[in-house]
Parts: sequence; C-alpha cells; structure tokens
Amino acid sequence: QGQLVESGGGLVQAGSSLRLSCAASGRAFSAYAMGWFRRAPRKEREFVAGIDWNGSTISYSDSVKGRFTISRDNAKNTVYLQMNSLKPEDTAVYSCAAEVVASYRGGPYLETAPYGSWGQGTQVTVSS
Repeated sequence: QGQLVESGGGLVQAGSSLRLSCAASGRAFSAYAMGWFRRAPRKEREFVAGIDWNGSTISYSDSVKGRFTISRDNAKNTVYLQMNSLKPEDTAVYSCAAEVVASYRGGPYLETAPYGSWGQGTQVTVSS
C-alpha cells in the first residue's frame, strides 16, 4: 500500500517561507504523479500543486502560482513544496497524495487525477 508522511509545517509570519516534505515508504512512488492539497478551517480541501512522475510537468492553483514550487526527488522517494511569500490565507493543513494508478500523465490532469494514499498532513499557520 505504501505510506506518505508530511513534515515541515509550522507557525510563521506573513512573508516568510516554509519547505514541506512528503516522504514515501513501503513502496516506490517514482512512477506516480503526486499532489499537494490543503484544507483550511471550515473550507473544502483544495488542490495546491501537482507534479508528474518524472517532474517534467507541473500544475499550480492560481492562488499559489508564483509563490509555491513543487519538486520531487525520486531517488529519495520524496516530494517537496517550497512556499514563499506566505500569506495568512495560506493557513491550512497541507497533505500530499499519490495518484491511485500510475498514468504517466501530466498537465491539467494533475489537478483532477484520482489521488489516493493520503498522508496525515502538516499544519501551516501564517500570522499577519
């Protein structure tokens, strides 16, 4: 089945940066598209960023485009989310996920792919 574990969250001031990590164990996720999602209090979970299996295509939500960068290191079975210029509205629990079946697809597919193998999430709180 495999397991995903997020880390790197915390409490920061607006304008600061954080780097989230998503470490996979139990099986190799190198063939799978990966996504970062977030859920703010009283809101639905939303797509943040996605990356295809080899990092050749990436997709971002409009709300984070230009501030966040997703990357992956398949040798380390880890996906990252570099978050710069953080805003209070970025406050949420951030989770990573792998697509259920390796599709080798990218582009717009990354936002709506059938993701499974969700991690527990890491809290990011941005104060104003």
